[in-house]
Amino acid sequence: MCPLLWIAAWALLLHGCAAGRVPQAPSTRNDIRNCSVDPPYLPPTATITTARLAALRGTMRTHGALAYIVPSTDAHMSEYISERDARLGWLTGFTGSAGTAVVTQDKAALWTDSRYWTQAERELDCNWELQRTTSIESIGMWILKAVPAGGNVSLDPFLFSIDTWNSYSRALHGSGRTLIPLETNLVDQAWGDQRPLPSSSEIYSLPAEFTGSSWQEKVAGIRQRMEQHVRHPTAVLLSGLEETAWLFNLRGDDIPYNPVFYSYTLLTNTTISLFVEGSRLSVAARESLSSGCPGPLCVELQEYGQVSAHLRRYTQGNVTVWLGTEYTTYGLYGIIPQEKLLEEDYSPVMMAKAVKNAHEQEMLRAAHVRDAVAVIQYLLWLEKTVPQGQVDEFLGAEHINALRWAQEHSRGPSFQTISASGLNAALAHYSPSNGSSRTLSVGEMYLFDTGGQYLDGTTDITRTVHWGEPTPLQKEAYTRVLMGNIDLSRLIFPSHTAGRTVESFARRALWDIGLNYGHGTGHGIGNFLSVHEWPVGFQSNNVPLEAGMFTSIEPGYYRDGEFGIRIEDVVLVVEAQTEHQSGETPFLTFEVVSLVPYDRNLIDLRLLSPEQLPVVPGCRSGT
Repeated sequence: MCPLLWIAAWALLLHGCAAGRVPQAPSTRNDIRNCSVDPPYLPPTATITTARLAALRGTMRTHGALAYIVPSTDAHMSEYISERDARLGWLTGFTGSAGTAVVTQDKAALWTDSRYWTQAERELDCNWELQRTTSIESIGMWILKAVPAGGNVSLDPFLFSIDTWNSYSRALHGSGRTLIPLETNLVDQAWGDQRPLPSSSEIYSLPAEFTGSSWQEKVAGIRQRMEQHVRHPTAVLLSGLEETAWLFNLRGDDIPYNPVFYSYTLLTNTTISLFVEGSRLSVAARESLSSGCPGPLCVELQEYGQVSAHLRRYTQGNVTVWLGTEYTTYGLYGIIPQEKLLEEDYSPVMMAKAVKNAHEQEMLRAAHVRDAVAVIQYLLWLEKTVPQGQVDEFLGAEHINALRWAQEHSRGPSFQTISASGLNAALAHYSPSNGSSRTLSVGEMYLFDTGGQYLDGTTDITRTVHWGEPTPLQKEAYTRVLMGNIDLSRLIFPSHTAGRTVESFARRALWDIGLNYGHGTGHGIGNFLSVHEWPVGFQSNNVPLEAGMFTSIEPGYYRDGEFGIRIEDVVLVVEAQTEHQSGETPFLTFEVVSLVPYDRNLIDLRLLSPEQLPVVPGCRSGT
């Protein structure tokens, strides 16, 4: 049964079911740059980067670098980064979460994927070439044309993953260009004293009722995995910020929207070394970490910047270090002798964290119930205010954030709210700003992708609505996106099936009429941690699905310059109730934990199958 709140909401909502501006653009499209005219046209969203490039080129000359590669990552391979680590954004003006820049003495180019092409055209000035790919082969070919043989190509090895470094090395191998690691970051030098300061906020312990198990139990579990591994590693190196936060039940706020803090951990059979700014630990956190001292459960605090030196000393002995290559930088990896390495895609902590225990599952369900209340309140508020022309994208984003803050255990949004009306919704990861925000209208589609951080769980949900008369294409596209969401969430599949194997079920209804979308179909989600939690999801580098994993399901469709559609729910992988069983392990399916209805105004019921129709009222059983 659906709670009365959702029934009432459904009835009310669904009607009974920078810098440097140049004069006026010469074309009708004035939201993107035009570098082919004289003078070039730049929208108000673009950033002038001439001085920044000049400063970087000066440092490059000092270090003998003919080309310098700048990624969008930090030293922990974080998806979301702090302002202090936003080197790519500062240098280029581009604020997307994924991209790579290469700068020479006379050229500059940015590579990014299809999610951000239009955004890049809005934010880059004409100093930059936009390369519409993320292929390292493409970057390598560009470098070979821009840098003469004998030239040095430099980068910061502590900002590149092992695989990425190796890919660049292969791309330049035998070309006469040399890939040079520089531990001095040249963008930081160019940025100078304008670079934001590091965080000084408190690192705190989670209350026991919001943890799945104690940190001592987690450490024991990881050590057991070490003993059971055929290589019998003597240590596990943790570089991902959420790894250390999860292991010790600690949280911070060094990364916007992500309750993590800068740290590394080296866990051995008998010792625990935590590399962190110790002065920031709360009294309770310090007491918790030292409660097992002396002994194998005593956490030794070391300065964050000492991890390289400590690792160098440790690996001089007869040791084997287990690490996850997806979250370890080449800078740290290069310290460890090859014969002392145990490499896997993900560390044992990442694998343990991916499967939620019963208490963690209940906490995430509870968080989604409270989150649904806030989202439904937001939909009802929009229903009343949009027809009056009183809401723009930025105000909408601020309002739903305020509604979430009013919920119990709330700790704010889990990412920057995507609040996108009309053509802005065609940008899959658009976020409004105060002063450059479209007014919501009954004549346009509106997409909002939002999430919350709660002490008991992290949420993420996307809904697309239309308060007027949608076009036939909008209605059919929305319905087919919904069909894909339903088809994948209802799927029954064998245990340990890879997400990429079943991902196409979310696309099939769109493929039937020649439509598609350019982003992934889903991602894992944490317990008051990352909103995009690896290694769960539907991509090729995600791990097979197991009961206890949470993931989003979020198909979409985007028509550039017109509208965008996405429907996202969070689901829990559970055992399926099947008539028969093939083999010893049960089949799996998904339980939907998102509880917000869909917009029936956009659904063409004639397209839905008998199996899909029961979902339309918005009250879902989870299978």
